[in-house]
Amino acid sequence: MDVLLGRRDETSRLQVLLDEAARSRGDAVLLRGEPGIGKSALLAHLAEAASGFLVVRASGAEFETELPYSALHQLCVPVLAHLEALPAPHRTALRIAFGMDTGTPDPFLAGAATLGLLLESDRPLLCLVDDAHWLDRASARALAFVARRVAAERVAVVFAAREDVPELDHLPKLDVQPLSEPEARALLAREIRAPLDERVRDRVLAESRGNPLALVELAGTAGLTGLAGGFDLPAPAAAERSFRARLAGLPPEVRLLLTVAAAEPMGDPGLLWRAAALLGVEETAARDVPLVEFGTRVRFVHPLARSAVYQAATESQRRRAHHALAQVSDPLADPDRVAWHRARAGVGPDEEVAAALADSASRAQSRGGVAAAAAFLERSAALTLEPGLRVERVLAAVEAKLSAGDFDVAAELLSTVHPDDPRVDLLRGRISFTRFRGGDLPTDHLLRAAAKLADKEPADARTTYVDAIEMAILTGGLAGVVDAARTAPPVPGLPRSADTVLDGMVALADHGHRAAAELLRPVVADSGDEAWTRWPTLGYLLALELWDADAMCDIAARVTAAGRESGSFHVLPIGLAMLATVTAHTGDFGAAKEMISEEEAIAEATGAAPLVYPRLHLAALHGRRTEAEDLFSRVGPHMSLSVQYATAVLGNGLADYPVALRAAEQAIATGDLGLAGQALPELVEAAVRCGRDQTARSALAALTERTSAGGQPWGRGIEAYARALVDNDEDAYQQAISLLEASPPAISRGRAHLVYGEWLRRQGRRSDARTQLRRAHELLSGLGAEAFATRAANELRATGERARSRSSPASDALTVQEVHIARLVADGATSKEVAAKLFLSPRTVDAHLRNIFRKLAITSRRRLRDLPAIR
Repeated sequence: MDVLLGRRDETSRLQVLLDEAARSRGDAVLLRGEPGIGKSALLAHLAEAASGFLVVRASGAEFETELPYSALHQLCVPVLAHLEALPAPHRTALRIAFGMDTGTPDPFLAGAATLGLLLESDRPLLCLVDDAHWLDRASARALAFVARRVAAERVAVVFAAREDVPELDHLPKLDVQPLSEPEARALLAREIRAPLDERVRDRVLAESRGNPLALVELAGTAGLTGLAGGFDLPAPAAAERSFRARLAGLPPEVRLLLTVAAAEPMGDPGLLWRAAALLGVEETAARDVPLVEFGTRVRFVHPLARSAVYQAATESQRRRAHHALAQVSDPLADPDRVAWHRARAGVGPDEEVAAALADSASRAQSRGGVAAAAAFLERSAALTLEPGLRVERVLAAVEAKLSAGDFDVAAELLSTVHPDDPRVDLLRGRISFTRFRGGDLPTDHLLRAAAKLADKEPADARTTYVDAIEMAILTGGLAGVVDAARTAPPVPGLPRSADTVLDGMVALADHGHRAAAELLRPVVADSGDEAWTRWPTLGYLLALELWDADAMCDIAARVTAAGRESGSFHVLPIGLAMLATVTAHTGDFGAAKEMISEEEAIAEATGAAPLVYPRLHLAALHGRRTEAEDLFSRVGPHMSLSVQYATAVLGNGLADYPVALRAAEQAIATGDLGLAGQALPELVEAAVRCGRDQTARSALAALTERTSAGGQPWGRGIEAYARALVDNDEDAYQQAISLLEASPPAISRGRAHLVYGEWLRRQGRRSDARTQLRRAHELLSGLGAEAFATRAANELRATGERARSRSSPASDALTVQEVHIARLVADGATSKEVAAKLFLSPRTVDAHLRNIFRKLAITSRRRLRDLPAIR
């Protein structure tokens, strides 16, 4: 094996990566460095060192960045024989992604499927991905997913790129540095055997700046170029100039052949020679051609060589090459490539080509290639002459660029459309939302769009106001948006759900909960309403504001189902987080943990931040001070309201009423939709215990306004027990228990028994108190609400009775993810099925199962199925 000069540190680190992977401690790394610095040489060296490994390779290509899954397909070709071993959804995802089946590929399922496919090999695996900066986005996402999931596998993944790749930001980096001067001299002496003038050697060393490729190329062309000037050129530019120097003096037909090769990214020799023949270039022109190898694939010696050839060609040569390639490409098998070459061959607007590119964009979107669709639409718009159609295509291109995450180009394209068009403001709002870091609110753009739409498109204007309300819930400024919505045009015809929601939000701000509830109750209660597909967060929070537990459950379940059906990894986590929170309040902590685990698995798989608020609610209800406070301390300021609410619940559970009082007051002071109202009963209880009668009565009045307007059993039950606390009203305690028996949140039911029992004990009615406290303890301890259960046990002890000690459920020893895995296995899922659901590998699932068995002191899956706490 050749020694790489000056690369001892890099090769040592890569060897450690390889050795660890062989021991099932896989990892990934990104090699970064300028062109020609030696990244490809390091990959080749590693491949040679990987004895016993299956080595799979892929390489990004400058001209293939718009072709979805092209690089991923390259990587997977050696293992495609294992495709049938994958679970059906994974198998289908890859077949669609690779063009072997029809349909729209799921980008994250494709990543999970790729991991599963690679792990089917019975040998350790080394994945090498060169020129990762040119990966198509779909491949980059899938490979990033694989790289995140190999920690317990016999897999090493090494990417090489000139610059940072957004999808790979999470990976450890290994920067490949220039050679030192002694190393550069040694490389030059090894590569250039002939005598070299000392002045030329010094010039080569100076211009190459330690870049190995530039060093060799400059030395090789020193006699031709004289190395005139160029001291200010970076090394890659010097190397590219060296490649161009090799083109000097070549016959015109040879340069034209090289231009065709550079313009045809697939490296298909049949296509190349058909295009060459059309241009009158004979195959004999390929003899002794520099920079290109002609074989079963047409390959340039380096990506910079392809770029140098293409840039050195004249505009006329490039257009001729693309025109010939368009003519010889199959319009049925590859219409997109035909359209792309025709676009490159043109010299001005051409509606026929523009329409073909728009069709290509539609096909790309159906394959999940949003980056490809954006590129096709952008070029289509540039070739469109008719102003109205051009605007439509520009706006479509902006939409596609947004979907592809190319926000800067989207904003630049949008600047070419007249700002009077309200769609410009709508799209600017979306761009602003994605970039929002405080400061100017994204909703300002939506409000401008709504105002422009008001006269001619009143229905669209009203819908846009509701869009702005949903966005304001996430970014802030809700009061200002509702204030602007007062100017919305009247309802055109029969009111839609959007109209009702808009009018209800304005009524809530202007006239309070009673007036708003008359409008909102019917639409909130209808979880199947189309409004909640578009505005799920608003629907969930309105149900919370009206204390409608059934609507909360139904809307959360609807959003979760919609996310599963659509395969949307944007919608599904929102639904799971909502459903996990509701489920925690119903007292099914195991199911809540399962949903939290799934949401966090999706977040990790997609590189998104997990939605932490379900964990906050669960920790507060669980009532373990140290665990909860540790979690609260690790949450960012954007979740301060949820932390304040959770702190109030925890404080009341632990009978730390001053802490609960302060936290509840802080939560309520925000005035935020939904959760601020939920803190009101916490404030009532804490204020009563702290002797703050007026505070308790004010909170009770605000709570009563909400719950009476909603008219639901949960809300009315909560109001009754809050009123009982304030007024020492036994009838209210009994009413609370009766109403909460018909309501899903079992934690609230247990707390009603608890406060009633506490009141009875203070009245000296020990026997009656024992009945209520015994019921509270049974219910709360059975659900796992430990702090409230301990409070009940202490009160019961004060009556002269000891609460029955209950051992902690077996599942309490498990992490959230382990609970999820245990429940899936208990339901009969195989390791491969669990892996598919949680975006893990079967080996990782088996490792988790070993931990689960150890913690639960069992030895088999069958024993797991027999544990009630897991089931």
